[in-house]
Parts: sequence; C-alpha cells; structure tokens
Amino acid sequence: MLLTRWGKNLSETPLSEYPRPQFVRESYLSLNGKWGLAFSKEKSINRNFEFEIIVPFSPEAPLSKVGRTLENDEYLIYKKVFEIEKGFNKGRVFINFGAVDQIAEVYLNGSFIGCHHGGYTPFSFEITDFIKQGENILNVIAEDKCEENEYSRGKQKTNRGGIWYTKQSGIWQSVWLESTPKEYIKSFRITPDFDNEQVSFEFENAEGVEILIYDGGELIADTTDKTIKIPNFKAWSPESPFLYDVVFKFGKDRVKSYFGMRKFSVGNDENGIPRLFLNNEPYFHNGLLDQGYYPDGFLTPPSNEALENDVKTMKECGFNMLRKHIKIEPLLWYHYCDKHGIIVWQDMINGGGKYGLEVSAIPFLNINLNDSDYKRFSRTNEEARALYYKELKEMIDALYNCPCIAMWVPFNEGWGQFDSNKAYEIIKQWDKTRLVDSASGWHDQGESDVISKHIYFTPIKVKAGERPWVLSEFGGYGYKLEGHTFSDKMFGYRIYKSEKSLTKAYKKLYEKVIIPQIKTGLSGTVYTEVSDVEDELNGLMTYDREVLKIDKEVLQEINSRVHY
Repeated sequence: MLLTRWGKNLSETPLSEYPRPQFVRESYLSLNGKWGLAFSKEKSINRNFEFEIIVPFSPEAPLSKVGRTLENDEYLIYKKVFEIEKGFNKGRVFINFGAVDQIAEVYLNGSFIGCHHGGYTPFSFEITDFIKQGENILNVIAEDKCEENEYSRGKQKTNRGGIWYTKQSGIWQSVWLESTPKEYIKSFRITPDFDNEQVSFEFENAEGVEILIYDGGELIADTTDKTIKIPNFKAWSPESPFLYDVVFKFGKDRVKSYFGMRKFSVGNDENGIPRLFLNNEPYFHNGLLDQGYYPDGFLTPPSNEALENDVKTMKECGFNMLRKHIKIEPLLWYHYCDKHGIIVWQDMINGGGKYGLEVSAIPFLNINLNDSDYKRFSRTNEEARALYYKELKEMIDALYNCPCIAMWVPFNEGWGQFDSNKAYEIIKQWDKTRLVDSASGWHDQGESDVISKHIYFTPIKVKAGERPWVLSEFGGYGYKLEGHTFSDKMFGYRIYKSEKSLTKAYKKLYEKVIIPQIKTGLSGTVYTEVSDVEDELNGLMTYDREVLKIDKEVLQEINSRVHY
C-alpha cells in the first residue's frame, strides 16, 4: 500500500479545519473521525454496525480503515453519535456535507432530514427541529451505482485501469455543523467589476446587510450599499494575488469572506490574434491537468496540508494555472489557489453511459459528431441529464466566489456530452464573469469561448482562428519510479526510463513546439499532469508526492519563457 507522508500521520479527526473559507462563521463543529458503518441490501438504520470507518474517507480508500468495496446492490449505512454542548444552538442549526457519492439520505435521531442526488457537490439541511442538547444520533444512507445509472462519476470505474481509477462510494468530504441566529444570511454572491472599479454583492434572503471591506487591516468601506466603489484598487493576478477581506453583518449574524479584483475575458492582441485576457491584458495560461487523487485517500486528500502542497509546488515550478480535471475539490483547495495565485479551469463531472469508441476516438480524424444524438453519446437517461444541470448549477453556486476560477468546462472529450451549445448558454446566464470551454478536446458544436484541442500523438500545429486557441491537454510523458507507484502497471502516452531522458524530452517539447507557437496563436496550455494517478504515471510528481521527476529549477527556467 502506497501512503503519503500525511496519510502516515493521519489525525484522529482528519480534515477538521474550517472547510468553507469563502463563507466563515465562528459556529463550527466537525463531525469527521470515527463513525459506525454497515454494508447492507436493506435501507434500515436500526442495525448492527460491523465496521468502524474514518470519515471523510470512502470505505474503498485505505485511510478509511475499512478496505471494502460497495457493490451496486448494496447501501452504505453510516452512524455517528455526537453531543451538542449548551449554547451551541443560536436559533438555527444546519448540517453540511462537502460531498457524498452518489445519493445520500440523512436521518437525525431517527427522523428523515433530507436527500441529495449527485456525488460531487456540497449540500446542507436545517436540523433545528430534530437536534437536541446532549447526545444525538446521525445516520446517512448512501447509494452508488458508479457507471450503471448514468449519474456523474468522473474518472471512477468499477473495473479500474489506465486512465480510469478506483471506484469509491459514500461520504468523501467533510461533515460538520454550524448554528446561526434565526435571521441569517443564507448565501451571497460577490462580483468584482474591474472596469468600473467596484464590487457588487447579492444576498439570497437578506436585506440591509452591513458590508465591511478591509485592505489588510485597514477598513476601507462600511456600508449597506450593494455596489461599492474601490478607487485605485489592488488587482488580483498570479503575480500579485491580493485579496480583500470582507465581513457581513445581518442582525446577530456575522460572516467573513474575501474577494479579488480581477477580470477574465478574451480579446485580440496588437497583431489581431485572439487571446485569453487577464485584467484587460493578454495573458498566457500556462498550466497542468490536475486530477486531485491520492494513493491513500483516493478523491479525498489525506490532509488539507496535502491539498495546499500541490498548489504551492506547481506555483513554485513556475506554472500559473491548473485545470481541475473532472473533480470538484473541497473549498479549501480553491482558497489555496486564490491565496497563492493560481488560475483555475474547472471541469464539470462527466456522467452518461459507456463511452463508445466512435465518440472517444473519431475526433482524431477531425470529425465532430452532433451531441444532441443522445443514443450515440450514451446520454439516453432523461433523469441523469436533468441531474447534470442541477449539479452544474450547484457547482457554479458553490465556487462562484472563488477569484481564481477563470473557465468552466462542462464537457471533456465527449464523455457524457450532450447539448453543449445549450450548456454554454446556460452557464453564461448563471455566470457572466468567466469563460467557457464547452467541449474540451473535441466535438466542438460552435458555442465556446476558445478553440480547445487535446493532442498527445499527432504533431501539434496551432492555427489561429476566431477564438483563442488553447492546447487543453498534451504531453503525458511517463516515467516510473520504483517505490513510489500504486501498482506494477504503467500507463503513459510516451514512456521514458530515466529522469535525464524525461527532462530532455520535456525541454524539447516546450522549446521546439510550445514556445515557438505562442507568437503565432497558442494562448494556453495544459500539460498532463500534476501527479501520477494509480496506473497512470504521467505526473511531474510521483503519486505519493515525494519526488518531483523534473528538477524544479529546470521547470522554472522553461516556464519563465512560456508567455506572450
């Protein structure tokens, strides 16, 4: 079993730091740690619990201490006994789940609280009428069919291997309680307006909220106005990731957040070439594909320090962007990108039925298929298509206030793709501040902010068009380091036998192919990838994050030349 250094020193209450840095209250009770668990063909919560599991790790993940896979005809039944101290309840109490894969039913003290469909998005329920001072019993019933129900599943597959990873189930992000006054702020949106030197605030259920904005420790605004001018503001960028702190006061409710003044857009450079823009200037997005998997926690990081380590290491190597690939991370990961200055392209989670060869391979022949053909794209389940839009909205709502996010990617390589032009229009209605790569890699239906290409095997030839041309996946150079692998198998697009040969090939790729084509139209790159994942050994880091396969100074020097 391959463990990270964080997994080797796992806390009794892992990932128990406050999990929502964009929406902070002082009231907080983590429920991470030891829970009871049962695998059952029945949904009953009145039962024996034969396993002890460490939440928030899935039972399939080594750090859960369970080591058993949920079968498709089984349910996971969880039990957590916890106590509420006197004074915790300030009027209302809510239970929050970072993510439960795929369907979750929640019970408190024997009463049904609510149900959530979708394995990657956060959700919460009010439990004021069901919780009591002293001992409480929380039960969660989780159901996960993986690929059988066409729900979103990402890179998980029942029969893992190659670019597909181990299936996992149930609770895989933090569970926690908070209490609010009876009158409280349910949600808000922060929208920076770079061109007009102002920032706007929208509150879902509260009027007359007092807004206090801080530049460091200096209070620069205290008002109930929803649009606030910030003359001569400090802009956010990877080179200077400045964040303004903000406090919201509504009656007795107090919430802390932050924002960055930045603008993502497209435009033409001085030579008329379409480019990605940051803060009204052409800005090259030099990034990596980031799967967000760990050998000991799988989708769940072994600690928040591990989350931050990935962000900091890639920034130190000279990259300015990460494409979060078919996964939604805990909110702290986006905070680390905000804080350290990493632009994020955020993928939506793919679903649908089994991917046919014609959908996944025919674009290599430069043929785009019509993605309204649900049968061809294995998207015949109407309920699953409706759930896709529900989860898409939940993702955008959850991540809207993260300054780092520049691009939404609703579909990747035809996996579960359908009606991508419609998805583009819907996203633009929900979020006017960011770009959209509608069909990353191929099956471009015409509505997208970029020309998006995945090229691993054929020559990379950039041809500038009416949209910025981005190489949204490439590279994938593999190198196996003994003692740092998940298994004896190896998948890579090109295989190298030593650090020296890998480094030589990587340098040649950037110096002969990537850098020369920037001036002719290349506007962004996504090298595959941050770290190895299971059999896939394409990472700049090993799966356990112990070895950087190419010297950091070499990467820094190359990346210093990857710009307009």
